[in-house]
Amino acid sequence: MKTVIIPKYLYTSILVAVLIAILLTIVQVIPEKPLLLSERLMSSGGWIQIGIAVIYGAILSYKMQDRKERPKWRIRAWLLFSIVFFGQLLLGILVDPIFLMTGKLHLPVPAVILAGPLYRMEGLFMPILFLSTLLLSGPAWCSQLCYFGAFDAWSAKGKTEKTAFRYHRQLRYSVFLLVIAGAITLRLAGAEGWIATLAGVTVGIIGLGIMLTLSRRKRKMIHCSSYCPIGTLVSFMKKLSPFRVSLNTNCTHCMACLKACKYDALHKENIEKGKLGYTCTYCGDCLSACKHSGLEYRFLKLRPATAERLWIIITVVLHTCFLMIARI
Repeated sequence: MKTVIIPKYLYTSILVAVLIAILLTIVQVIPEKPLLLSERLMSSGGWIQIGIAVIYGAILSYKMQDRKERPKWRIRAWLLFSIVFFGQLLLGILVDPIFLMTGKLHLPVPAVILAGPLYRMEGLFMPILFLSTLLLSGPAWCSQLCYFGAFDAWSAKGKTEKTAFRYHRQLRYSVFLLVIAGAITLRLAGAEGWIATLAGVTVGIIGLGIMLTLSRRKRKMIHCSSYCPIGTLVSFMKKLSPFRVSLNTNCTHCMACLKACKYDALHKENIEKGKLGYTCTYCGDCLSACKHSGLEYRFLKLRPATAERLWIIITVVLHTCFLMIARI
């Protein structure tokens, strides 16, 4: 009798599908008010949406395991998430509030995740969700889970400029501190909600401007790596997760990985020191550019290949569940 050999990629995809099915079944069954949009639109529609999610997650995880294909599929999936997120926002504003999570509008600017709770002194859902993703998958928020960053990745497509962004540190720390100080000041001054909203919109518009100018010109994600206060927070707090991406002894200093990094985390001095820059988001694009297997994922004492598959499993599951509940 002939033995059927199942590709190793398929085992990971099956596990991803099972985890997505379990998590979204909980989302479908437990809450009194439907969280899955299809369930709001038609009876038992949530189960159809779960089926679509399972297939989508299985395919995406299969594609993400191929290092050569990963950069392409990561960006495709990330853009899809952002389009769905903002598409449902527009439908909620222009068509029916049913497309909004709570029927109430919240400002979809990443900085508000940090500034909002400081201004309101309440509303911890997004900060808790954000911290949970840091614990589970490290800085994957900034490479596949943020609703805003995909547009920066799209703006930065093309041949990456090798030199570091000159004003990186000045910009990132200035904006980070200004957002915190601004939120606290508005709170202490008793500013009305519309003023805080206007401040948040301003931060978002400036961010979009940076995407369309600096990111496009440098072919690097300047918004995400140097402007976004959440990106700065991620670089501080990503070590809460046991995941790491590191150079190993196979590295030949060929510098091929520099061309693949859009987060300004890889430069000649980083390679020579054997250490990735702190803006690394573990996206894995650099692994696809390295012909010598000089970079690897690490998770506690797991083998690098196992750690890489684990990161893909967790990240794809989170991404798919976020996609299915991508509403404000």
